[in-house]
Amino acid sequence: MLWELFVAFLKIGFSSFGGGYAAIAMIQYEVESHNWMTAAEFQEIVSIAGMAPGPIATNSATLIGYHIGGIYGAVLSTLGVVFPSFFIIVIVATFLSRIHHNQWVKSSFYGLRPIIASLIAYAALHFGFMGKSAPLLDWSTLATLLICAGSLYGMIKYKLHPVTVIVASGLAGIVLF
Repeated sequence: MLWELFVAFLKIGFSSFGGGYAAIAMIQYEVESHNWMTAAEFQEIVSIAGMAPGPIATNSATLIGYHIGGIYGAVLSTLGVVFPSFFIIVIVATFLSRIHHNQWVKSSFYGLRPIIASLIAYAALHFGFMGKSAPLLDWSTLATLLICAGSLYGMIKYKLHPVTVIVASGLAGIVLF
């Protein structure tokens, strides 16, 4: 079991591009394919991981690992998801400093942008709406969209600090749900 945790998060670490939110879809796939937890437990862990300081993928790996294998599971899943990034950064930094002006390299990074954006959008839609057993259009969906729109509006129009938006959204969630 612990070995499976390490290998699963090692795969996620090696194949995730675009940050933690883009990796959530891959984490969910691994969790579901191994039947490690229910969809509700997974959503709860991702919610906690998103609110905790640090990268959401690392926090999710730690919490899922702890849920599955205790302290050893938490350590191994965290190492699994972090090691590939560390390894790749050391290797890439060595070579990228020499070739970062190359047109092929620049084009590759621009080509990854739409993929990363779509992975984040998929995670947001699936986590927020597609995993519901209730009808897609109900009062909770409307309330969620209102909180999202209000948060976005506050950050863009009034330049609100993200912590202020998080606290206000949490309070709105308490009131609405």
